[in-house]
Amino acid sequence: MTEVRRADISGANGQKPSRGLLHQSLRKLAFRMGYNFSLRKIPQYDRERRALRVPHDMEPEFVALYQQARSFTLTSVECMYTLYQTVRYLQANNVPGDMVECGVWRGGSSMMIALTLKALGDTSRDIYLYDTYAGMTRPESVDVRSQDGMEQVSRWQAFERDGYNEWAHAALDEVRANMRATGYPEDKLHFVEGEVETTIPAAAPEQISLLRLDTDWYRSTLHELNHLYPKLVRRGALIIDDYGAYEGSRKATDEYFADRSNPIFLGRIDEAARIGFKNE
Repeated sequence: MTEVRRADISGANGQKPSRGLLHQSLRKLAFRMGYNFSLRKIPQYDRERRALRVPHDMEPEFVALYQQARSFTLTSVECMYTLYQTVRYLQANNVPGDMVECGVWRGGSSMMIALTLKALGDTSRDIYLYDTYAGMTRPESVDVRSQDGMEQVSRWQAFERDGYNEWAHAALDEVRANMRATGYPEDKLHFVEGEVETTIPAAAPEQISLLRLDTDWYRSTLHELNHLYPKLVRRGALIIDDYGAYEGSRKATDEYFADRSNPIFLGRIDEAARIGFKNE
């Protein structure tokens, strides 16, 4: 181990060293230990970015929006950035249709959609938020966690309460307030309450440009694909949030596209989420 002598970091006669002398001494000490570095002041924006754990290649415009929505989502910054860029792509290329999210928790992803559209000066699109607003629906035996095969029924049962489930629970009034905070026109926001198997397709837009599915389980994901994917326009975006997280979500997605003559390519966002663009 390298011995750090007081003289290495002290000024003459033990006085406090100047900034330049301290910098020079630290560099010599680091070099002696096999390192080389330079000292520089980190700009305020970079400090904020690092505190948020946002990669350096993500634009300041995204970071500003992400700061407003990140406390209301469980998804990764990569997922939120992909959502941001997807909305920008759809708007820039005039891809028509409304934007849909199934399984919204506290509304963070829909907030990112609304904030991005608003930043682009486009508040003409309707945003649909489908959720029980009473927590997770009951999983089935197929809905095991992908990373370790852990069944989810007992976990769901542990969170079951009278009239709601504490797992991913966020009340409608809370989500409505979070969406209102974005400043997006309230008449363009549609909160559809209940299990998707009962609310879809009765309450669904005619054209969809962005379809984000985050209800985790096999049965709900397959139902959403059966009824909403046909409404997704050509060049529209499909995001499956839990394709890599739960086997039920993956199975539903794979089964649905196995029966189609023109399947979609799904690219990896992170270990859980996938994205594709409709090409038919």
